[in-house]
Amino acid sequence: MKKAIFIVTILFVAVISTACINNMAVQELNNAAKTYMEKGDYDAAIERLVSSIELDSNIYETHYNLGVAYINAKQYPKAIDELNRAIKINSKYANTYYTLAVAQENYADSFVGIDATSITTDENGDITENVPTQDSYKNIPVSIKEQMIEGYLLSIENYKKYADMVNSTHRTEEINSHIVEMEKVLTKLGYTGSSF
Repeated sequence: MKKAIFIVTILFVAVISTACINNMAVQELNNAAKTYMEKGDYDAAIERLVSSIELDSNIYETHYNLGVAYINAKQYPKAIDELNRAIKINSKYANTYYTLAVAQENYADSFVGIDATSITTDENGDITENVPTQDSYKNIPVSIKEQMIEGYLLSIENYKKYADMVNSTHRTEEINSHIVEMEKVLTKLGYTGSSF
């Protein structure tokens, strides 16, 4: 599955918490962060969101948005931490599990600088899969493989949670197809567990 097509745009969530309505500073920081995100200035957005959390750490949307900002800034461990905090505050928002899965998958990919399901084009402009072969995983140290496997397994778990929560047959089919591709990567990494 084409990861570029598979991954939908992860959107900023508007802060609508009643606690936030009473704290205009939090609202202003979140609005400023949204503006910076739209401009692609993720560092400035992160700065505003961190300040917002310092004022009120119980607002789900701020943690979610900080997770999104960290993903865009390719700071995956921080994104994972923030998205887990968001889930602790509100575990009923399906998109948080999806976004967490994206962060975990990207983090696993980042260990060797690959996108295990990326797409490239050949000299004729035809789309070709750029999925690493079994041989391309041979030189990866065992400790790195273990971290990648853990990241992919956690990602699959959260994609499944998202698929269970979302009310869309088409989206569930996309997710399940993507999971199959991730399981192929796990096999190439030497994973022999029984999660498939």
